Amino acid sequence: MKEDIQNFMAELIGTFILVFFGCTAILVNESSGNALGHIGVAFSFGIAVMTVIFAVGHISGAHINPAVTIGLAVIKRISFAKAIYYVVAQILGAILGAILLKLVINADINLAVNTYAGTSMQAFLMEAIMTAFLVFMVSSMVTDTRASSSFAAIAIGSVIAIDALVGGPITGASMNPARSIAPAIISGQFEHIWVYITAPILGGIIGSSLYCFIGCRK
Repeated sequence: MKEDIQNFMAELIGTFILVFFGCTAILVNESSGNALGHIGVAFSFGIAVMTVIFAVGHISGAHINPAVTIGLAVIKRISFAKAIYYVVAQILGAILGAILLKLVINADINLAVNTYAGTSMQAFLMEAIMTAFLVFMVSSMVTDTRASSSFAAIAIGSVIAIDALVGGPITGASMNPARSIAPAIISGQFEHIWVYITAPILGGIIGSSLYCFIGCRK
C-alpha cells in the first residue's frame, strides 16, 4: 500500500513538473518575443523529463506519460491494474501543473494547447511515430537490464528534445496525452484533442512492442 502511494505521488509530481516547466517555456517564449526560440522550448521539455527521471525514476520508473505506461503494460513490464493508477496520477499531475501555470504566468494558457499544421492524418502519423521512438527508447533503457540504466535520463531526455525539435513546428510534439489533456481542460479547447490522445497511445504500443520483438528475453 505504501509503495503504491509513493508510486502514485511520484508520477503525479513528475508529470506536474513536466507540464508546468515545459508549458511555461512556451508561454514565456511567446510573451518575451521569442526569447527562448524553438530550440529553447524543445530543450526545456527534454531537460524537464531528464531531471524528473533522475529525481523519481528509482521510485516509480518516471513514466510521466500515459503512452509510456500503456506501452509498457502491453509488453507486461507493468500490470494493467498498476497502469490504471499511474495514468490517473499522470493526468491529475498535468492538470495541477496547468492550473498553477495559469495562476502564476500572466499569459494566455491557450498558447500551451497543442495544435497542428497540415492535416489531421499528418499530425496523427507524426505524433504516433515520435511517440513510438520515445517508448522504444524507454523500453530499452528502463526495462532491459542489458542497457546502461545510468544513462537512461539523458537518453530519454534527448529523445524528447529531438522529437520536439523536429516535430514541434508540425504538431507541437506532445507525445503525451496527459500533457495535451491538461491545457485543453483549463482552456476549454478540445478541437484536436483526439489526435493527441489516440496517436501517442498507438505509438507507445508500437514502440514497446517493436522493442520487445527484437530485445525482450522471455
